[in-house]
Amino acid sequence: MYKEYYFQREEMTAIEKIETKLKQWPSLRYSKERDTITVNQDTENGFSVWLTENLPGYTVGFDGWHEKLHEEEEALAAFAFGLSDDCRLKVIQRGSTDCAWIVESKDNDGQWRGDSTTGLLLTPFWRKRKIVYRQNNVITSNEQGSAPFS
Repeated sequence: MYKEYYFQREEMTAIEKIETKLKQWPSLRYSKERDTITVNQDTENGFSVWLTENLPGYTVGFDGWHEKLHEEEEALAAFAFGLSDDCRLKVIQRGSTDCAWIVESKDNDGQWRGDSTTGLLLTPFWRKRKIVYRQNNVITSNEQGSAPFS
C-alpha cells in the first residue's frame, strides 16, 4: 500500500499524451528515447517531428528546425501542427546539405507564409543553392481541433 501511493501519478507527461494519440495512426513510425519522442517521416517528401521534455519547458523540432516552448499545451499544439497539412517546411540546401529550415503555415487566403527559421552557422555557401519543400499530411485540416495531443 505504501509503495502504490508513492508511485501513483495524477497526469500523463507530454510524451505519454503523444504516444497515446499516435495509436490512431498504427502505420506511423515513431521512436522514444528517455525524454524525446520522434515521429519519423512517413513519405519521401515528409519530415520528422520531435518533442523533448526539458522541464521546465519543451523543445519541438521539425528536422533541423526547432523552438523552445514553455507551456505543455503550446508544445503539444506545435507538435501536432508539424504533422498537419497546414504546415510545410521550406528547406534551403547548398549542394546536398540542408542549411536552413523555414516553417511555413497557410494564411486565411491559403497562401504559404514563413513563420520561423533555423539555420546552420557554417554552410557550404560555394555550393549551388536549392529550395525543397517537405510536408506531412498525417492530420488533415478538418481533423484538427484545439491541441489534438492534450
